[in-house]
Amino acid sequence: MSGEPAGDDEPPERLAEELDSIRLARARRVLGGLGLVALVGVLFGQALGTVDVLTENYTLEFFLESLGNFFPVTYVGVVPLLDVGAYVAFIGERNLLFASDVSLLWTDPLRLFGEVWSILRSEGLFALFGVAGNTLAVGFAGTVLGFPLALLFGVLGSERVLPFPLNFLFRGTMSAIRAIPALVWILIYIPLAGITPVSAVLAVATDTIGNLGRLFTDELEEIEEGPIEAMETTGASRPQTVTFGMLSQVTTPYIAWTLYIFEINVRIAVSLGVLGAGGLGQVVETQIGLFAFTNAMATLVCIFLLIISVELFSQRIRSRLRAETETMGLWELVVGFPRRFLESLAR
Repeated sequence: MSGEPAGDDEPPERLAEELDSIRLARARRVLGGLGLVALVGVLFGQALGTVDVLTENYTLEFFLESLGNFFPVTYVGVVPLLDVGAYVAFIGERNLLFASDVSLLWTDPLRLFGEVWSILRSEGLFALFGVAGNTLAVGFAGTVLGFPLALLFGVLGSERVLPFPLNFLFRGTMSAIRAIPALVWILIYIPLAGITPVSAVLAVATDTIGNLGRLFTDELEEIEEGPIEAMETTGASRPQTVTFGMLSQVTTPYIAWTLYIFEINVRIAVSLGVLGAGGLGQVVETQIGLFAFTNAMATLVCIFLLIISVELFSQRIRSRLRAETETMGLWELVVGFPRRFLESLAR
């Protein structure tokens, strides 16, 4: 006996066939990729033509002049520097980030603390942050208002809780809500409350039901069967099984997704403000309409600070919820944000 199992050495013809097959498959993938790129290119050209990008006449000179107004320049000798003072002056004049005069902290701190206490006692925490507080309040109130129905629809939309087609009624409702953007929902609510912060809250709440509810449903589909079977073997009722066997597994993800949707809702509140619902968005729209681009840029800076602050707050809470992850201190969270942002872009 030779000691070698039969069939170990494939004939050269078989190896050649496999090599040709690999080459053919690779060629097909390359041709398919090139075809896809060509198709995207054709559709892109058609899209540009549909919106008249290639035929419109553009006022590039006016745009560049206006863009310069967004970033006012002051000179220190012959060195041009960004005039940050113009931004600070407008932010303080319109109380975009704080409802009182911050300069009182150095000139008359007792008066400042008295004004802060008066605002907190009479109008609440959100009013303390001036115009930004209005935007933040719309996002927060809309999230809280939409959460109960999002939770209800999200749970009942899962096939683990309700069998098909009953669960599809809730899934379909959430899909219908998501099909209409919040910018359109506020227009639907105009007959009810006009273009006001009230309509903005209702629009954000409605949008929350569709978006957050769908995330709840998807999260519920990924739970483990073990706790559910354990509850059923003990004779637990269906509501008890859902509550303690299913929802107990997704408590932390549900909180994390709610915080994520809250971040998105604050951004939506800015967009709704552009339509006239108040807050920082309305200030931007007004200043651009007046061609006061420096003031508009100052407001955009406030929007950036508001969104970043909400994200840092949300990330801080979510890091606390992850028991397996070492939590970062607030200072590390703020200082390390640029690095983490660049790392996320590089992925």
